[in-house]
Amino acid sequence: MKILILTNLFPSPWDPLRGAFNRQQFERLGQRHDVDVLTAVDFRQRLRGVRGEVKASDLHTDHFVFVYPPGIGRSLHAACWLLSLWWQRGRSLRAAHYDCLLASWAYPDAVAVGWLARRLGIPYVVKVHGSDLNVQADHALRRPQIRSTLRGAGAVIAVSRALADKAMALGVDASRVHVVYNGVDHALFTRHSRSEARMRLGLSADAPLLLYVGNLKSSKGCLDLLEAFPAVLAERPKARLIYVGTGPARAALLARAAVLGCSRRLQLVDAVAHVALGDWFNAADLLCLPSHNEGVPNVLLEAMACGTPVVASDVGGIPEVVPEYAGILVPAHAPDALSAALIDATGRSWDSARIAAHAGDFHWDDNVDRLERILCDVAAQSAAPLGASA
Repeated sequence: MKILILTNLFPSPWDPLRGAFNRQQFERLGQRHDVDVLTAVDFRQRLRGVRGEVKASDLHTDHFVFVYPPGIGRSLHAACWLLSLWWQRGRSLRAAHYDCLLASWAYPDAVAVGWLARRLGIPYVVKVHGSDLNVQADHALRRPQIRSTLRGAGAVIAVSRALADKAMALGVDASRVHVVYNGVDHALFTRHSRSEARMRLGLSADAPLLLYVGNLKSSKGCLDLLEAFPAVLAERPKARLIYVGTGPARAALLARAAVLGCSRRLQLVDAVAHVALGDWFNAADLLCLPSHNEGVPNVLLEAMACGTPVVASDVGGIPEVVPEYAGILVPAHAPDALSAALIDATGRSWDSARIAAHAGDFHWDDNVDRLERILCDVAAQSAAPLGASA
């Protein structure tokens, strides 16, 4: 098949580490079909300049600049997204004759792609990830757009059962909603010696290490984690908290750590390449992700694949993939409960082999097998003559 994928969740020269989970999935799909990936790049990010190279194999990649008046309401962003795309790439889209479109992210991406698909007469599939439904679909003016788009899709792919339930609550027929968990690259993420990983990273061999990997923004719970940390230090004075990532909350984290008196036990590391995260997961005593909303974060699957236990929020699809022997779940927005869980987790003896074996059930090949079948079925149904039986 000839497939066009449209999304903001993919590496670009202005954000080369973005959407590593999509890159891994789409590369594998590109080994089986003719796949173009067209990435939406926010015009503000475009103005900040190139930050690196895009590394993606077996794909044809390009981008367009998503332009919108910054002062207008978010409810108009899908229209701006489509106009930006059509103005910059309309001629090539009309000439390409794709069999199917795949939109990865519900709003504004999928809403715009739904309109585009109808204009081109091409079927489309929507993949939803987390806050695109958990947050965006709760807004009065965006909810009808998302509902209409999901109902018009040939299929909706959810990365968790919780997201699938949200899609069905918006009126999507259950027969067109598919739960497809993300995979793990087990060549990159596997159990290794903790002491050797720490040595390679220049970390202390014996201090309890709490690790956060992801965007530094408040909705990911990074500030909640910092608020919980002093109580951990009272019980584990040698503990260290390391954040790996970048984002708007970086300055707030540093300022708050100074107020809390824990700056010496805190380390902020810039985002690192996906291929380099294995050492960080193996070096950590536990991974902590106290997000306020989620689908199924791949950092949890990848950390568990390294045998590392997790402490995470009991939200979205996280309870679906973290059994009690692999971690502790706590309510979101609850630093006191988070402190207790971190103290508990750092004092337990975890079965890292069992944790890694659990994560071994998540494979990209299985994921792409299912994605391929869904796309092929949607394209075939669209191509079938009117009145043809299924």
